[in-house]
Amino acid sequence: MNLWCFDPVVFTFIENIFREFLARNGKDLKSEFFIPIIGDRFIHEGLGKIKIIPTASSWFGVTYKEDAPSVQENITRLVSSGAYPVKLF
Repeated sequence: MNLWCFDPVVFTFIENIFREFLARNGKDLKSEFFIPIIGDRFIHEGLGKIKIIPTASSWFGVTYKEDAPSVQENITRLVSSGAYPVKLF
């Protein structure tokens, strides 16, 4: 699982490469603009570095609606243990 955080200055760069992506793939309904593409181009064009912050935490995600009950149970457990605050948002 990856969590990407960007400095606001990177958004102009992202917009530019997204426009390129749309020009090449905009009519392909199955095309995807993956975040790692941004990181790869950012590094290879010498615009900056990417810092990796490791964690021992487990992850869970929602890909399908059937995943929701499991995720809700995990969040409830994390709140109960004090790992997450009661009011998340």
